[in-house]
This record gives sequence, structure tokens and C-alpha cells, in this order.
Amino acid sequence: MDSIIEQLNTNLKIVYRQALDADKKLDELQQQGHGKFKALFAQDAGFNFEAKRFKPYVLDVAADVESLSTDGFSEEKLKATVIKLQQLLTLLATFK
Repeated sequence: MDSIIEQLNTNLKIVYRQALDADKKLDELQQQGHGKFKALFAQDAGFNFEAKRFKPYVLDVAADVESLSTDGFSEEKLKATVIKLQQLLTLLATFK
């Protein structure tokens, strides 16, 4: 289980750096009058909120990973966390 948590944390570090860069680009686009959207992910994406930037979503996944290591490991929670992380990675990749 520790190796799974380590791998998730490693991926989170990568996603966090990419999210900061993407958020900066989104800020620039919004200043130019572009980027008029309500949220990055649809309501059925597994996140409990809507945000116009990547960082809140990364922090949400980070909280899930922390919960896995402190509150106890469950396959259901792991699956939901991995799906969220995968969605972030996919959207960040298409955003570049």
C-alpha cells in the first residue's frame, strides 16, 4: 500500500506543476476575453465542486490521497482517486 501512495504522490507533484502552468495560461486567456466557462469538469466527473482553475482539483485529489494513507485504505476510495487523477492528467495533456 505504501508504494501505491508513493506513486500517487509522485504523480500529484507532476500534476501540480502542470496545473500551475495551465492556470497561468487560463488567467492570460481570460484577460484577453477568452475562457468563458463555468468549470473545467462536468458535475458527474467525481469532484464535489466546480472550479475554473486546475489547482483546486489537484488539491482535492491530494486530500483523497492523504485520506487513503491516514483514514485507511479501501479499493473503492483508491479507484475514485485514480479516476480523478487520470481525468486531470488527460485534461492537462489536451490543454497544452
